[in-house]
Amino acid sequence: MVDDMLVVTTDAQAYKMILTETQGRVAIITLNRPKALNALCSELFHEINDALARFDNDSSIGAVVLTGSERAFAAGADIKEMKDTEFIGNYKNNFLAHWTEQLGRMRKPVVAAVNGYALGGGCELAMMCDIIYAGEKAVFGQPEINLGTIPGAGGTQRLTRAVGKSKAMEMILTGSVNLDAMEAKTYGLVSAVFPPELLVEEAIKTAKKIAAKGAVSVQMAKEAVNQAYELNLSSGLHFERRLFQATFATKDQKEGMDAFAGKRKPNYVHE
Repeated sequence: MVDDMLVVTTDAQAYKMILTETQGRVAIITLNRPKALNALCSELFHEINDALARFDNDSSIGAVVLTGSERAFAAGADIKEMKDTEFIGNYKNNFLAHWTEQLGRMRKPVVAAVNGYALGGGCELAMMCDIIYAGEKAVFGQPEINLGTIPGAGGTQRLTRAVGKSKAMEMILTGSVNLDAMEAKTYGLVSAVFPPELLVEEAIKTAKKIAAKGAVSVQMAKEAVNQAYELNLSSGLHFERRLFQATFATKDQKEGMDAFAGKRKPNYVHE
């Protein structure tokens, strides 16, 4: 059998601002606006959303890696695109809602591999993902206050949940206090830190581990963890228990426990 680490398939879908490829059951989406340091704009998010939706509905994909360049994951929003917009138009069109819609409803896990700058919308994009890995030179921050505005794609909410109120306030209100990779790990914003040149490879390794598990249980586990942020403890425990019980209706639960009892490797069918 050929190791799927060596089999890379470039996606035939034509995009202008992202690159997509697959390695085995893992899809990789790379932001590709190098001249703009991957600044986030509406067209870029439409492409991200399209790729995410396709991979989420592709039964051959079990997890996704989202990354940028070594210099910048995403250095913020494209200010030229939004600077002249007005409140009424933004309100009526629900401006920025489409930035969060697809990642918010992804059933499959998404691992962010963050090298370089993840500022403003870039930090928010990373926090929309399920796991964040950082390169040693990564920088996280929310500098929107310096532009006379505030975070609008989850920065005040997700950052506070990740690093606590005091640090989130310091970062968001000053617009100049950023977290380097090791600080982000200490605060729990990221799971692990790697040399920049190894970061994407390590993210893909983790995504492959996840994608090799039973897909239904992986999706249920992701849903249960996310509900921990939405429910009180009693409701969360009830929700978790019901999903746990539901796994016993799956083929993969039978296979996983039979394999464990028989001291063999499970062969999941993702059903």
